Amino acid sequence: MFNTEDRIRQALPDPGAMKGWKPKTGRADIEEQPKSAAACGPDTHWDCTGIADGSVKFEAAGENAYFDIQAYADKKAAEAACSKEKDWSAKYTKAEVPPVPGVESHAYYRNAGSLDGLDLTMCLGTVIAQVRLEDGGGSSLDPATVHSLAQLFVPRIQKAAAAS
Repeated sequence: MFNTEDRIRQALPDPGAMKGWKPKTGRADIEEQPKSAAACGPDTHWDCTGIADGSVKFEAAGENAYFDIQAYADKKAAEAACSKEKDWSAKYTKAEVPPVPGVESHAYYRNAGSLDGLDLTMCLGTVIAQVRLEDGGGSSLDPATVHSLAQLFVPRIQKAAAAS
């Protein structure tokens, strides 16, 4: 279970595996008092019932890559959150990103304010993982890039899950 900061950090990409990308920021947080689905209500954001989360940011050639993980108490809670996230993201333009083998995923281009991005969301057991590319002044927001980054991320998540 992803219920410690160390377990979340193990799931996030290692700077050594990110050839050509410069690490910028990173964090892992545990929710001290997680909310139940009932406490969140029907119209809340998809991450309301999360028990832990983490993220790391890398930068290369005018592009920012973010890796986010949101952990849930069990698979049922993660599936409910994944369904809510998919409904929430449906308002954006769908992106054609090849599927990551063995992982339920969907991708979309997100444009909000001055933000241009490409998000690939993956549902893996008790976590929702996202790989996000954001335009840093030269980004192509290439689906092949987000797909290759996801292929680095998924095995780390699976390895950290197996270690628990």
